[in-house]
Amino acid sequence: MQLTKRTKIIAIAAVVALVAIGAPVVAITLINQTTASNSVGFTLLDNAGVMIETRGVRIYVDPINLPSEYASRPADAILITHPHEDHYQPVTISMLQKQDTMNVFPANMTTAISLFDGVSVHPRDQLQVGHVRITAFYMATPTSHPPEANWTSYIIDINGFTIFHAGDSKLLPQHSELAGTIDVACLPLGPGCQSMADVEVVSAIATLQARYFVPIHYTAGADHTFLTNYGSLITDCTIVSLDYYQSHTFQIT
Repeated sequence: MQLTKRTKIIAIAAVVALVAIGAPVVAITLINQTTASNSVGFTLLDNAGVMIETRGVRIYVDPINLPSEYASRPADAILITHPHEDHYQPVTISMLQKQDTMNVFPANMTTAISLFDGVSVHPRDQLQVGHVRITAFYMATPTSHPPEANWTSYIIDINGFTIFHAGDSKLLPQHSELAGTIDVACLPLGPGCQSMADVEVVSAIATLQARYFVPIHYTAGADHTFLTNYGSLITDCTIVSLDYYQSHTFQIT
C-alpha cells in the first residue's frame, strides 16, 4: 500500500472486527444531517455517491456531478471504488480538495493516484482518517468489473458504527465474512449485468445482516420499483430510502 501523502495514515494488515445489532422494523426516515458526537450525517449524492459527516470528519465515496455549493464542504477523504466515469470524476474530486485531503484509489488506478497524489489500496488494506477507520474490501462482477482488477468496496468504521459501500459489486463469497458486522449497507440496485440487482440485493442484505439498507446506484424510479417488488422480503433491517441529495442522520447508541 502506497503511503506517500499523509503522515496521519496508519496501515493495518487485517480486516477490522466490527459489531452490529439487527433491527426488526422496516421504515423510511428522512431527517436533517448532524455531526453531533452520537450521530452520523449521511447524504446520498448522484448515482453511487455518498457523503458521510462525523465529528469534524467529512468523507466522500464516488462523488460525481456535485452542485457548486459542495466546494464549501471539502473532503477529509475521498474514496473511489473503480475508474468508470459514473464513479470517478476528476473535476469533482478537484472541487473537493483542501490542504490535507486524502484521495484513495484502487492500486491499478495509477493515473488517478499520480494526478491527485493519492493513496493506493488493495482489498483488505486499512487507513485511518481522524477517528474513522477505512477498510478496502472486495468489489467485482464477472464481466464489467473483473475480480483481477482488485477494485474496491469500502467499510467505514466510525468508533464501531460501520457503513459498507459495495460499489458496483455482485454478491460475493467474501461478503459472508462481514455477517453481523455492518450497521449500514449501501448496495446498488442494478443494472443486473453490472452489479447486484433485484433478489440478489435481498440476499446481500441477509448475508451481511445489516441493521440498515440504503439503496444506491439506481435510475429514476428504480428505487421505488425495487421497494414495491422486494421490500417485503427485507426483514430484520431498516430501509432508509433516499432521493439523490437527500440526507439522513444515523444515531449511534
